[in-house]
Amino acid sequence: MSENAAVDAPVVLEMRGVTKRFGSVTANDDISLILHRGEILGLLGENGAGKSTLMKILYGLYKPDEGEIFVDGERVEIHDPKDAVTRGIGMVHQHFTVIPPLTVAENIVLGAEPRGGTLGVSLNMEEAIRATEELSERYGLKVDPRARVADLSVGVRQRVEILKALYRDVRILILDEPTAVLTPQETEDLFAVLEELVADGLSIIFITHKLGELIGVGDEITIIRDGKVIGTVNAARTNERELARMMVGRDVLLRVEKVSHSYGDVRLFAENLTVHSGTDEVAVDGVSLEVRGGEILGIAGVDGNGQTELAEALAGTRPVEGGRVYLDGEDVTRLGADALQERGLAYVPEDRATKGLVQDFALYENNALKTYGERPFSRLGVIFPGIMRRRAAESLRAYDVRPPDPDAKAASLSGGNQQKAVLARELSGDPGVLIASQPTRGVDVGAIEFIHSQILEQRSEGKAILLISLELEEVRSLSDRIIVLYAGEIVGEVGPDATDEDLGLLMAGHTTGEKSA
Repeated sequence: MSENAAVDAPVVLEMRGVTKRFGSVTANDDISLILHRGEILGLLGENGAGKSTLMKILYGLYKPDEGEIFVDGERVEIHDPKDAVTRGIGMVHQHFTVIPPLTVAENIVLGAEPRGGTLGVSLNMEEAIRATEELSERYGLKVDPRARVADLSVGVRQRVEILKALYRDVRILILDEPTAVLTPQETEDLFAVLEELVADGLSIIFITHKLGELIGVGDEITIIRDGKVIGTVNAARTNERELARMMVGRDVLLRVEKVSHSYGDVRLFAENLTVHSGTDEVAVDGVSLEVRGGEILGIAGVDGNGQTELAEALAGTRPVEGGRVYLDGEDVTRLGADALQERGLAYVPEDRATKGLVQDFALYENNALKTYGERPFSRLGVIFPGIMRRRAAESLRAYDVRPPDPDAKAASLSGGNQQKAVLARELSGDPGVLIASQPTRGVDVGAIEFIHSQILEQRSEGKAILLISLELEEVRSLSDRIIVLYAGEIVGEVGPDATDEDLGLLMAGHTTGEKSA
């Protein structure tokens, strides 16, 4: 959308003086914003700045303590998500809300099911499938309507979430970190979809931590820091450095500086590894790799090509069907996660919400999940919560987890702060080998800078690091070598100077030197 068009278009949404408090914490402090028809408004801020809280108010999940909301010039009160959808407001959450046992089509029509049968009360499955196919074809978000969501990759689940909102004919669409799980190609496809949507008059609020994305796809960008609006800038007239400074309140190093050094002995070695998926299909097929001390081996690939299964097998949380795994020369193929952790392996899983943390546990309990049975946290079977709290408080402050409250529930933290809490736990044990899967997914630019510095510090201390990421720039900037997975197999190895085209071809399954037709 052009700048003039954005200015001239009618206002479809206005939030005035919105304030939301949780006890003594003010999450939103007198926030106002305006959204025009056919506009993409970027919403930018650190983890915990109040972005998601503000959007949950708009979607009816929270009730504001103060302030007003206007839709098409009419003052409204939005009591719940159903009320929001009735007013044409849809939201795609950062943490998915799809129901895994149901099919794609069942998830998309859930709550607005087409009816059929003799009495007109049963689900018309054929119509649900037809509507799903029509939507997915129209917007280029191809999915199999008959597939069970539990069997889908994270990236495809994201498409289901977007289609679910579009099925309800929303006019205002809130996207909370929509590209966090997408490859560069999928991101480009999504942006093409967004262009079609705004051309049809849809208005979009786009929450992301990727500064370049907002500049490329947004019209206006509103920056929130510590619950307050810092300012709104025109996307075409700003740059990443300025946005980072407004968001964090200081200059941010946007690209890591990696020092060349020599490598040590092989610390993690996998030989002809075969691993099955949850549906008992081969997810990792004959993969061999090695990571030396002081080296970062990056793994790139389109989501769903065996990265998750590979990481879990190496970390001892998924059984190995064939091949061997060695840690510092010891065969650990049949050992579980606890035994590997005792031998110095740390694991940051890609899904922090379900695999990294126990959401109902306090942060001090999560921080000691792997060490609560050891001194100084316990002795002779007696656990010492006071010591656990003190140690957790130190880790939370060191890793800038907000709030740094050891008694806070994990579920109360934003996604990025949950990620930092997981990293704090895993690195506090001084591991010799680190497996980091999507370590900066959904994390703001300031936290990314910090996490990258921690990973590089582990490298400089001679640790072996296996980095799995969908962010090509992250893989390139941190890795010493990069291997690409496709359909569970290694299709190539490149250096960190590889181009997007080089990596993109490999990620599409083309081996070195092979071009697409």
